[in-house]
Amino acid sequence: MNRAPTYDKKVHCIADLEREANQILPEMVRDFFSGGSMDLLTLNDNRKAFDRYRLRPRVMVDVSSVDTTTDCLGSRVAFPLGFSPAANHGLAHADAELATSRAAASKGVNMVLSSWSNTPSDLVAEQGRGKGISYAHQLSAVKDQETNLSILRTAEKAGFKAIFLSVDCPWLGRRLNEMRNHFSLPSHLGFPNFPFIQSPGEMVSEDPRTQYASDLVWSNVRDLKRRTKLEIWLKGILTAEDASLAVEAGADGIVVSNHGGRQLDGALSTLDALPEVVRAVQGRIPVHLDGGIRRGSDIFKALALGADHCWVGRVPLWGLAYKGERGVRLALDLLHDEFRTVMALMGCAKVGDIRPEHLARLAPDGTYRKVELDSAKL
Repeated sequence: MNRAPTYDKKVHCIADLEREANQILPEMVRDFFSGGSMDLLTLNDNRKAFDRYRLRPRVMVDVSSVDTTTDCLGSRVAFPLGFSPAANHGLAHADAELATSRAAASKGVNMVLSSWSNTPSDLVAEQGRGKGISYAHQLSAVKDQETNLSILRTAEKAGFKAIFLSVDCPWLGRRLNEMRNHFSLPSHLGFPNFPFIQSPGEMVSEDPRTQYASDLVWSNVRDLKRRTKLEIWLKGILTAEDASLAVEAGADGIVVSNHGGRQLDGALSTLDALPEVVRAVQGRIPVHLDGGIRRGSDIFKALALGADHCWVGRVPLWGLAYKGERGVRLALDLLHDEFRTVMALMGCAKVGDIRPEHLARLAPDGTYRKVELDSAKL
């Protein structure tokens, strides 16, 4: 009586899903999906940051009906979570990004497609057509401008709503696990956004069409906006200074992200960076977050600290590896159920009820202190 539904005999939370997926995946692929740069300090801190906060539940609130829906990229989504861009879904399952997209569409959440997708962008977007969700296309800007514009035009033609420009990878971070495992792609996988790549297994190239642009500056944001009607979001902001500059440059939104700990090791966790970004933006544009989310309570904490929406990148990969499309849907069902339960137990009947004062932060003296409204969310 009153028990939560059981969706799978082995998997009852995302930690279970990660464990089961890692038992299936080859070592090289497992480490590619789960790894990060250097000593993995930032990767691990993305998770640990959520545990530095505790929940302050309010009781005697009518939560007989809990509405988890919210708005994102012009769509009303099932709950404040979507899929971040992640490369190489084809390494997890033969259906690759098509399965991920179908799962997102069936659940009613949005998806951001990586430039380094193994599946053509139009086919990915086709899986969700008419389902009421929105797609964004990530852009890892390269030195060759025509390649960037080709990806932009492809996204426009396929009906994507926005471009998520990764601003935190002018150089690729040092990913030691990839070096140690001699990471490469099998011959049957390719990159449709880079059709000129003849040997996808070769990870080192001097081709300007694949080398990341190291000269991006704020004026490039306005240049992109002149070239497209798509929204331009900046993914990879971690500081108040850059958040303010992003608003001034005309960005339509910000994703607080450290590339899943895959770029600069020792950088702030995304949850720790979030409050100062929210303060700097002052509600002028949406602020989203990705990095480290594994539980429904993590989503709640991010929203309490000012995020408008959250994204996950590794979670759908683990779902794919476990049971393909069904595994991805399983992950979404688990996180949705957890989030709804946390909302109810916190006394929140709708997403807009979630506030900073629902949290307490671990202080240097070892006690927890309530997060004040004026210190986290304006």
